[in-house]
Amino acid sequence: MSVEFFGVGGPGQIGSIKKSDKAQTDKKAGSAQAGDQVQFSSVLQDVNKAQGSSEESSERAERVAELKAQVADGSYKPDLNKVASNLLQFLMEDK
Repeated sequence: MSVEFFGVGGPGQIGSIKKSDKAQTDKKAGSAQAGDQVQFSSVLQDVNKAQGSSEESSERAERVAELKAQVADGSYKPDLNKVASNLLQFLMEDK
């Protein structure tokens, strides 16, 4: 849908979908193939590899469970000087 305002055409339809010839040729070629294929970017592959390191994730999970237990029973006492210095460092880097 296009709107004309004082003889000047508008931007045309917003969010229109453009189909390319490649998509149509892919459909024809895809009918000959047995199944679909998916390719992920290298960034996603790196994220998947990072999440796959089970040794680090199991150590982290143990540490998180330990901290949750300390918070639940009230025995968790963080080092307030370390918290304050890290907070100040974060605030100074942000500016």
